[in-house]
Amino acid sequence: MSHLPNSMEARDVAYHLHSYTNARKHEESGPLVIEKGEGIYVYDNNGNRYIEGMSGLWSVGLGFGEKRLVEAATRQMEKLPFYHTFTHKTHGPSVELAEKLVSMAPVPMSKAYFTNSGSEANDTAIKMIWYRSNAIGEPQRKKIISRVKGYHGVTLAAASLTGLPHNHSSFDLPIAQVLHTTCPHYRSMKKEGESEQDFAKRCAADLESLIQEEGPETIAAFFAEPVMGAGGVIIPPEGYWEAIQPILKKYGILFVADEVISGFGRTGEMFGTTTYGLEPDIMTLSKQLSSSYLPISALLVNEKVYGPVADESNRIGTFGHGFTGSGHPVAAAVALENLNIIEERKLIDHVQAVSPRFMERLRTLGDHPTAIEARGVGFVGGVEFQHAALADKPGALGLRLNHAMQQRNLITRNVGDTITFCPPLITTDKQVDEIFDIAEAAVEAVVTELG
Repeated sequence: MSHLPNSMEARDVAYHLHSYTNARKHEESGPLVIEKGEGIYVYDNNGNRYIEGMSGLWSVGLGFGEKRLVEAATRQMEKLPFYHTFTHKTHGPSVELAEKLVSMAPVPMSKAYFTNSGSEANDTAIKMIWYRSNAIGEPQRKKIISRVKGYHGVTLAAASLTGLPHNHSSFDLPIAQVLHTTCPHYRSMKKEGESEQDFAKRCAADLESLIQEEGPETIAAFFAEPVMGAGGVIIPPEGYWEAIQPILKKYGILFVADEVISGFGRTGEMFGTTTYGLEPDIMTLSKQLSSSYLPISALLVNEKVYGPVADESNRIGTFGHGFTGSGHPVAAAVALENLNIIEERKLIDHVQAVSPRFMERLRTLGDHPTAIEARGVGFVGGVEFQHAALADKPGALGLRLNHAMQQRNLITRNVGDTITFCPPLITTDKQVDEIFDIAEAAVEAVVTELG
């Protein structure tokens, strides 16, 4: 690292521990300092402009610098900068946002509960599910099933749901009561000659076998993303959800749809639940809820969940859970304005109009000789690569490709050897071409280097 002693880069290395980063490597390389954003672009502190091909962290749906969100935050900050929602207290923005979310839910929901991140939403869902099991007189019904390669966050419980090794290693996770079933990635998990439909049926059979082995009366809930994001943009195989959901209903197991990435337009519908015909009992929401301008997340729960929870809170005297920032008035006001903009500007229609170009360019990148699969839906996609020179180093090719793209002013993210793309919902056809032109050039450069 060759940064000046008092530079932002040097101060970052001196004082800041980063998420999802090799801390020792960071000491050597230092950070990329992002200073401002505008539309789908961000600028570093040297004035270089980058396309934010990941919407930050799958999340800045409206892009950067949306003045209406800044104004909504300013108005609310001046009027009521903070208040809580404990002990029968409330305020306008949390009431309006709860009403808005319940009314726009794709399946009947009873109440909204506010948290501050997707991790907190999923962690809260587990606590609420356990609380409900006790309320209905089934205290043994506490086990939770999620999927290998699923991603549900990083708190102790949410990271346990997450089915990725880096989120468990050296953290002593997963905790007890959390189980994992088959990852529904057809290309990597199929058997010889197995069709997508047959693979989907096998995934469902694996789930049912796990339920029976553990005892159906001990299984409380199944957590799943409509589309698996941080696992590498894994699209459910044909017939998957049609095979999975009846099993959950058969054994009285609650279904939690983790819409943290897929919610609010990402799949080409307002919710991934609609895209795949899901019928969840709980939905967890975050990221594009506020375009990540402020931290906020939510759980939507149906009456089957809310009723017993309400009864148990009456028996005990309180629902003993909450966060200082739950339903924060400024974050809620920004989320409301964000949802208004998505609707007013018909951004779901825009995604549907532009996503064919996005998918066409994604598939073209997937036709490269080093690519082994392109996967995507709506405005989220991934291309998985492999090269003989790095065959014994999983993830090394992905890192090389990711770095080459950033050098060419495109920010993406590698999940192992899969390069993922998740541009803001406002991205145009022309900007889609800009993204993939850079990606193709970067792939060619890396392949040439490797020989």
